[in-house]
Amino acid sequence: MSDQEFLALAIAAAREGRSQGGIPIGAALVVDGKVLGTGYNKRVQQKSAIRHGETDCLENIGRLPAKIYRQATMYTTLSPCNMCTGAILLYGIPRVVLGENETFMGAEDLLRANGVEVINLNSDECKQLMKDFIAAEPELWNEDIGV
Repeated sequence: MSDQEFLALAIAAAREGRSQGGIPIGAALVVDGKVLGTGYNKRVQQKSAIRHGETDCLENIGRLPAKIYRQATMYTTLSPCNMCTGAILLYGIPRVVLGENETFMGAEDLLRANGVEVINLNSDECKQLMKDFIAAEPELWNEDIGV
């Protein structure tokens, strides 16, 4: 599968989260072409401060040996925030493919400074998901990004 096809899994997760009244950000973790798991932002659904798409994905997968993370790619619909970047760095995930960073620019420079390959697919679908969400729920979006 291609990066676009794996990102489509993260987009599907984001859409699931939005259908539940949540924030449409999704993620998928892939190793050697095998999808280990997906997740989506559950801050609203679980009244959680930390269940972003990437952290939910990692939680859904559960504990893995360090060597597995070091072979993984994290696919995420939106540029990873500082918290999600920290999780990516903590587990040594060497590659991040994001859907877009126009809506929100996360800590991509920190990822790159720590040797992580960051690829932006500049997905129109991801941009539209966020544009529609922010138009519908600007207060919830501002809460999610700490404004």
